[in-house]
Amino acid sequence: MAWQLFRLGRWSFLHRKLVAGIWVVLLLLGVLGASTLNTQTSDSFELDGIESTEAFSLISERSGESADGATARIVFEAPEGQSLTDPANQAAVADAIASAQTEHVASATDPFTTGTISDNGRAAYSTVTYTTPAIELVDADRAALDTAKDLGEQAGLNVAVGGDAVSSMGEVPLGELIGIGVAIIVLAITFGSLVAAGMPLLTALIGVGIGIMGITVLGAFVELSSVTSALGTMLGLAVGIDYALFIMSRYQSEVRQGHSLEDAAGKAVGTAGSAVIFAGLTVIIALAGLSVCGIGFLTQMGIGGAFMVFIAVLVALTLLPAILGFAGKKVLGGKIKGLRAIDPENPETRTNGQRWVEKVSTFKWPALVAGLLVAAVVSLPIASMQLALPDDGTAPTGSDNRVAFDTIAENFGPGANGPLVVVVDTVGAADPVAAVNTAVEKLQGIGTDIATIVPPVAQALEPQLAAVGFTTISIIPGSAPSDAATKELVGAIRDTMSDLPADTGARALVTGQTAVGVDIADELTSVFPLYLAVVVGLAFILLMLVFRSILVPLKAALGFLLSVGISLGATVAVFQWGWLANLIGVDTQSPVVFILPLLLTGILFGLAMDYEVFLVSRMREAFVHGTPARQAVIVGFQHSARVVVAAAVIMFGVFAGFALTDQVIIKTIGFALAIGILADAFLVRMMIVPAVMAIVGDKMWWLPTWLDRVLPNLDVEGEGLNNKTTPLKTRTPEPAST
Repeated sequence: MAWQLFRLGRWSFLHRKLVAGIWVVLLLLGVLGASTLNTQTSDSFELDGIESTEAFSLISERSGESADGATARIVFEAPEGQSLTDPANQAAVADAIASAQTEHVASATDPFTTGTISDNGRAAYSTVTYTTPAIELVDADRAALDTAKDLGEQAGLNVAVGGDAVSSMGEVPLGELIGIGVAIIVLAITFGSLVAAGMPLLTALIGVGIGIMGITVLGAFVELSSVTSALGTMLGLAVGIDYALFIMSRYQSEVRQGHSLEDAAGKAVGTAGSAVIFAGLTVIIALAGLSVCGIGFLTQMGIGGAFMVFIAVLVALTLLPAILGFAGKKVLGGKIKGLRAIDPENPETRTNGQRWVEKVSTFKWPALVAGLLVAAVVSLPIASMQLALPDDGTAPTGSDNRVAFDTIAENFGPGANGPLVVVVDTVGAADPVAAVNTAVEKLQGIGTDIATIVPPVAQALEPQLAAVGFTTISIIPGSAPSDAATKELVGAIRDTMSDLPADTGARALVTGQTAVGVDIADELTSVFPLYLAVVVGLAFILLMLVFRSILVPLKAALGFLLSVGISLGATVAVFQWGWLANLIGVDTQSPVVFILPLLLTGILFGLAMDYEVFLVSRMREAFVHGTPARQAVIVGFQHSARVVVAAAVIMFGVFAGFALTDQVIIKTIGFALAIGILADAFLVRMMIVPAVMAIVGDKMWWLPTWLDRVLPNLDVEGEGLNNKTTPLKTRTPEPAST
């Protein structure tokens, strides 16, 4: 394999115009497709086969109307000393609601007739229901909501509009900018040259551009989550820079050792490129493995992220050598005053990484115990982790969505922002009216301390409802949509209604966005063990092929669990408990975003294996070439630690940048990944891993004889490559700084 990659890298270097031309054409085609096709994204999370979505389907089938159409809430508040019931204010509210009407509006409630006006008369809200989902609304629909707000404000009222029908404002790509800034600084320090620092950044940006254009084009044919492209950008930028960084570092070292430029490019791709391929494969397996969960939006995110990583690997293996060909020896020039590029491949160089690993190897047991204790303590908050669907309560302070949410909560109770809906299916009931009355009695029996029953949306005695075969009962919980008490209420209602079929022949289904979030969170929890088994199992086999060892993959998987524990524990402490939340702009405590544990596991597992492959492959290379096992740990660490540290800092910078955005899902994922990368790179891979390998010694590389004969030799260490290339005996000096 190393030999084939050597030929690929050398060929790309020599045929740089053709290679660069192919990538430029791909980028232009992507830009053309993305600019001409109409791409739409959705912020909704849906899942078939759960009770809440089954209720939506029932309503749609029986009534012929969409039950999961978009909604907006227009919230009005009168100035101090006034009331919305004043004739002028009441007329202004009516005019504003009327102006929100479009062809897609199914209904817009009047707060003065539905009772959604506060006791003091100062606050009220109208619920606007649409016939289509939010993704299908047109500009005219949202413009009508803006008009409604303007009319209310012109009359002297405070007006805010919330709900999923409201389009979110585009954000400045803060995450990308911070990540790029951190990358430039770290790359400049690592290589001591702006020219060399620009290479990984340039190729990563081209790869991200092509990947995002591809996802955008796909979005014209398939409805994608709005998180898919943001997640793809986050991953593509992080791994794209890191993969190019590893190959670039090896290329510089080969040039300094006297190889010709084209051979240096080939050897860099043949050695570091092998590690890049397997590191990329672990990430791709972890992300694509999300599809085994059978959950549409997670599959989209996983496949989108895997595609970005795939592009990053191809770019690093082909486009980077081509660009190095254009740069020539300039890649060793452009020195920055005050910065000195260190060549970790030079045996005469004594690096900080070497000093560190020697200390860890000397005090291996204290290092192992200390590392495990830190991981255990930081992971403790997981015990109280709560999962929920994000709502407008997590929107940025001052935004319309947040103002509307807070105003409703203050004047109508926190549960008013997330009403539950009980759908009573009366098709099988002998007496539909009696069945509905029985359902209402059962709900009232739950207790007013848990929930307040609101009159049915439509009268149960109406003949048309009996003919359709269902009725609905709205419930306003006494707690906020994301509170644990609301989740308990959903379970209590379902338990109470479980014997309704036996009593009346009817059945009851609990739905509403809050119930959808509860059901999806439960479903994700149930499929998590399957996902973990599939991903860890496939990655274990892959790492066993790479390292030809049983214990190395086992150690890697266990170390990953420590990283996930630290990441989730820190996320709970910040987002759910509120510790140090202001540092990243979190101004309210809320449960953890429901998709985080599974999504974090997939992404972080792949990235953690990146560092495992890059660090341990150099240890394996030294061991295969005859270095004793314990010394091989030091030698491999010396050669790779500097680059791994740089890669980890770059990844941390990218993810931390996304943690500063306003979108709560991206913020949570960015924060969790930033902490996970720090924990995995610096605590697990640079402290616990060398300590364990020093303790176990050469037994770490044990593989049963029969398995050794069966497994193919992938030659990740480049032994075959060394045999086929002629070593140079001369060493050319570095070119003078330009």
